[in-house]
Amino acid sequence: MENVEIRLIEGLEGIEFCAKLMADIAPWKVLGMGIEECRKHFEDESREKYVVILDKVFAGFLIIHMEGTFSGYIQSIAIAPEFQRKEGLGSSLIEFAEERIFKDRQNVFLCVSSFNSAAQHFYSKHGYETIGEIKDFIVSGHSEVFLRKSKGPLRENRVCL
Repeated sequence: MENVEIRLIEGLEGIEFCAKLMADIAPWKVLGMGIEECRKHFEDESREKYVVILDKVFAGFLIIHMEGTFSGYIQSIAIAPEFQRKEGLGSSLIEFAEERIFKDRQNVFLCVSSFNSAAQHFYSKHGYETIGEIKDFIVSGHSEVFLRKSKGPLRENRVCL
């Protein structure tokens, strides 16, 4: 894909595109997140925020959290509907995220909403395994499915008891 660029979000234009996209599509729309709440995700300085550009047009985004217990966490990832299933943008974006995270961590984590079967299939196809389910986490009646892709344990040495 010659005309694809993934880069850190710069400026209000990128933030506004990403916040609007997030608010307009599942799962965030289904979960009742409005534009203001979505915008806060892109203003959070503790996260790495990337935009996908195809032929000079914003096409998607990625938010990564590299701190905390489950560092290497893909907080949010999306491709605009008009670019989905074209050009392999989703696969390119998840591969970009994995390359970035695996550079510094052994594991990539993410959550996917229980009602988002297409995303669950996508992540399974990319080697992610379910490690748990968090019932009624964001909204009542729906779970968040916790996924992991791993290069191995954090430590190779054995526990001596």
